[in-house]
Amino acid sequence: MTQRNLEIEKITARESQHCYGMGLGVLILDDIYPGFPGDVRNASAFPYPIQYAIVEGVDINRLVVEKDKSPCLPPIIDAAKKLENYGCKALVAECGYFSYFQKEIAESVGVPVFSSSLLQVPLAQQIVGSDRLVGILLADLQYVTDHHLESVNIKLGSNYVLEGAMDNGLCKEFDKLWTDGKRSDPPSALYSKAKDELLDQAVTFFNHYENMGALVLECSGFPPFARALQQKIHIPVFSFGTLMDYAYSVSVHRDYYGHI
Repeated sequence: MTQRNLEIEKITARESQHCYGMGLGVLILDDIYPGFPGDVRNASAFPYPIQYAIVEGVDINRLVVEKDKSPCLPPIIDAAKKLENYGCKALVAECGYFSYFQKEIAESVGVPVFSSSLLQVPLAQQIVGSDRLVGILLADLQYVTDHHLESVNIKLGSNYVLEGAMDNGLCKEFDKLWTDGKRSDPPSALYSKAKDELLDQAVTFFNHYENMGALVLECSGFPPFARALQQKIHIPVFSFGTLMDYAYSVSVHRDYYGHI
């Protein structure tokens, strides 16, 4: 039995493409912290090729906290073009706050750009109908702006509600990984504690709105716990994991094998 794809007979170089058979390119913050399997910066759990590029000089503080985000754009574009030249089929980013630059990144490269889990909010709104709410669970509510939302075509004032999981220090295990002044040395976290803290915040958020029909997890560190959360609230849950699966599936559509 043959062990190769017989449709691949002749190979030809593509202009400016250095590597082949690539999957998703991921823009990674210039920050050193670990991620559990399912976190965007942990490649081990994804069933397709992952290629990372560090956005030089752009850490959590510069992208998320600082009000003037304009210095972030040039290194973001540089990293995006690098991933495109590698041959990546589509680009994603590791933090939902990259939504701030969705349009600029998409216009700078010739491959699809899925900068943020928040891109899924309009879809979630469509599938639940206008009478139900889409919950958006952010890492830090205080840092999201109208521009973050509008850049991914979320209509301000529509059927969504926002909450910050880490507000008021209620997810200490995530603070130990990501928050300046609260990070452990080296950054570290316990899976069971991180899971319990996130689920407690997310379930409380869900219970506050009787008509919540779907939940979108903004943070790229939340997907490891998305299934456990869904088993508690029993509604559609969108995350960076679902975004990445979708990004790859539309960029490298699968074949179908079956019978009649």
